[in-house]
Amino acid sequence: MSHLRQLGLTDKEYLGQIKATVEAILFAAGEPLTSKKLQTLMDIPEADIYAVLEELKEDMLKEDRGVELLQVASGYQIFTKKEFGSFIERLVRPKRQKLSAAAMEVLAIVAYRQPTTKAEIDDVRGVNSEGALSTLVEKGLVEEVGRKEGPGRPILYGTTQEFLRYFGLTDLIDLPPEKTFMAEAAASTEEE
Repeated sequence: MSHLRQLGLTDKEYLGQIKATVEAILFAAGEPLTSKKLQTLMDIPEADIYAVLEELKEDMLKEDRGVELLQVASGYQIFTKKEFGSFIERLVRPKRQKLSAAAMEVLAIVAYRQPTTKAEIDDVRGVNSEGALSTLVEKGLVEEVGRKEGPGRPILYGTTQEFLRYFGLTDLIDLPPEKTFMAEAAASTEEE
């Protein structure tokens, strides 16, 4: 039984305390947390966690708040609202560099065709992708997900939870259709 229930709080006070606790935990975590993880941390029923997450999400949307609660990478995380991004950038001067056109191309191939091998990526691109692939692995956006059956048992690559987080996606099904994505990527590369 949760220590919050043991305090003899009314239902409204109890849910208010859960909401405040969830907000504090998500703020401090700095990475997505699943409802199961929150339930384990707080020792309360998962149904209470879901109710509080939805209420917290609505509160942050309705009120004049600088943050919002989003579901990303199979969990929940507090983010700065986009309209305040320029101020935050001035504060923290992010070290995250933009990905090169080659790295974005390789990342798109992996995202849409995973699991895939380096040879398959090279075949699609028509050039060696070793450097771009290494960069993506180093940045934690792509990882080894297994080995392909067959001669040499080449490494299979797939995207990571960091990939989802980096692009603000909940799941791979949130990716735009491949043709749309490739057309937009080509247009943005031509503009540079």
